Amino acid sequence: MNTSKPRATLADEATLQLDASGNLRHLLTLKGLDKALLIDILDDAEGYLTDPGSLPARSQSLAGRTVANLFFEASTRTRASFDLAGKRLGADVLNLDVNTSSRKKGESILDMIYTLQAMHVDIMVVRDASDGVPAYIARHVLPHVSILNAGESDVSHPTQGLLDMLTIRRHKGGFENLVVAIVGDIRHSRVAMSATHALTTLGVGDLRLISPPVLAPDEDRVRGARILDNLPEGLADADVVMALRIQRERIGNLDGIPGIDEYFANYGISHESIKHAKPDAIVMHPGPMNRGIEIEGSLADGPRSVITEQVTNGVAVRMAVLDRVGKTMAARP
Repeated sequence: MNTSKPRATLADEATLQLDASGNLRHLLTLKGLDKALLIDILDDAEGYLTDPGSLPARSQSLAGRTVANLFFEASTRTRASFDLAGKRLGADVLNLDVNTSSRKKGESILDMIYTLQAMHVDIMVVRDASDGVPAYIARHVLPHVSILNAGESDVSHPTQGLLDMLTIRRHKGGFENLVVAIVGDIRHSRVAMSATHALTTLGVGDLRLISPPVLAPDEDRVRGARILDNLPEGLADADVVMALRIQRERIGNLDGIPGIDEYFANYGISHESIKHAKPDAIVMHPGPMNRGIEIEGSLADGPRSVITEQVTNGVAVRMAVLDRVGKTMAARP
């Protein structure tokens, strides 16, 4: 079964995400969601943040609901934070081990989904290396089931985009006058795609996507952003700098990728290159990091870094999204 779909149709997923009343039922992509909804989710997520050292926020808003984490691609941060988010909202959480699932034995993805529906799973969190899988599942589940995209090929990672927006907003107050520079393997990065969708919707002042030419995105995928291959130009007066790793698992045998030393010299975010950005620029990275390749280790650990805050904000954002789709379920007749 081929679950892939042309990228040109991805915007259609936006209409699939909302129910007849305009409430969030699935979260598949940030593309096409309106600014007000994105801001509402960020506001909700703020409410789940607590001071370091204090007890994490909890509620029973998903008590009686079941969340299944279906990760058919490796993950640490996203899987762990969805697990914690569901439990902190009072849900029963099922983590499916891809290495022992029946899909590895040849079971179709829909048969697996129908099996979980029969077990009264209400929310399925899906990560997959193929294009279109979360939307494909969303089109086939029962009306009371919600699908959340936890990372889809090089296409979309909506909760990562939201947690990045929350991190930026908490440090910079808004988006309209900001210069945001995203540096690295843009072509193969679902993080870059979701960040671009969110930032353009939220009205960012200047979005720059910086990479070696061979790793640059197609222009039609990143409308509203500037594509650059010169790091000093891209970082000039930036308020936010996000480094991305090279997605070697998606590249295959692509020619022309710089070696480690060449890449770090020309595109690495370091104490030297960050001097082109504003003195109060924050440094971000979605993880996992390759220190000494896309980012200098001491910079990642330094006072300008908000990388660990991104992880904290990820749990809050995923709680906000889970809570929102749970409320949509509760509102159904």
